[in-house]
Amino acid sequence: MAGLADSGSNPDVDLLYDINGLAKDAPPWFDHVMEFVGEFGILFALLGMLTWCWWGVRRRGGEDAAATVAALVWAPLAAGVAVLVNVPIRGFVERPRPFNDHEGLEVLVAGKTDYSFVSDHATLCMALAVGLFLANRRLGIFALVLGLIGGFIRVYMGVHYPTDVVGGLALGTAVALLLSPLAMALLTPLMRAIERSPRGGWLIKARGPVARTTQEENRPSEPGRRDLAA
Repeated sequence: MAGLADSGSNPDVDLLYDINGLAKDAPPWFDHVMEFVGEFGILFALLGMLTWCWWGVRRRGGEDAAATVAALVWAPLAAGVAVLVNVPIRGFVERPRPFNDHEGLEVLVAGKTDYSFVSDHATLCMALAVGLFLANRRLGIFALVLGLIGGFIRVYMGVHYPTDVVGGLALGTAVALLLSPLAMALLTPLMRAIERSPRGGWLIKARGPVARTTQEENRPSEPGRRDLAA
């Protein structure tokens, strides 16, 4: 299919020039920061939030620990599934990158030769954010905001149309939400089995002082051991 935006009179293209025009007016150092954040920073931040949430869950423990860890595991899996779903979409639409069809753009990242619709970055970020939201509402809301910021930066960088980003956000959200019941039905029993495992249980719950104290209290007394409390 032809590109979704073929002329400067298209609102998609107008918005592209408006947002990308901010990069022209910004100092070079700021554009470098935006380039790093748009390419790697948002993704690293979301993965770091997932790791932080998992660490907090395993330290806190509780009956719902396995289900929460299952939701956290689903987040990167959902991102991977969403990107795979995007492969045939990109091949069907065949939309060129905006800088190939429109002059005067400030392109912050060179070497992009693949198709533009749907944005892989927006898809990945939103799938991770929605997956985190399913596990932790507070962190999830912050992650969703990061996903939206990441989509904006992709347009700022001149590598995507706004509709590329909107499509990616929608695709990541749809995959993470619609497939979550099936994913949780499969992952939660697996996480509970790992939780009961002597070797892998630490992945779900940390062995804290309380657990160790309980084990020591239940340990049988050694023969001939004197009762010092008597």
